[in-house]
Amino acid sequence: MILARIVGTVVSTRKDPRLEGKKLLVVKPISPEGADEPGYLIAVDTVAAGFRETVLVVTGSSARMAAECKDRPVDAAIVGIVDTVQLDSQHQAELAAARRK
Repeated sequence: MILARIVGTVVSTRKDPRLEGKKLLVVKPISPEGADEPGYLIAVDTVAAGFRETVLVVTGSSARMAAECKDRPVDAAIVGIVDTVQLDSQHQAELAAARRK
């Protein structure tokens, strides 16, 4: 799974008929702290996510197993909206030390 933030939409008037009615969103992978990671993905929205929300994205065969994506040409799907991300104390200490360097 990939932690990501929704940063845009894709409008496609001509596409595979199996994608008709599916919302396509541009997502930016992020770190657990919310910092941007390299790259972007286009993902099918299966959970009615909104702009700037933090979401969980699955790719590959996992995306084709998501609700509303079975037997569709999908390589990335949004399968969850994230409320909070919490790291254990060891990882929080490592992050704090890395920021001080």
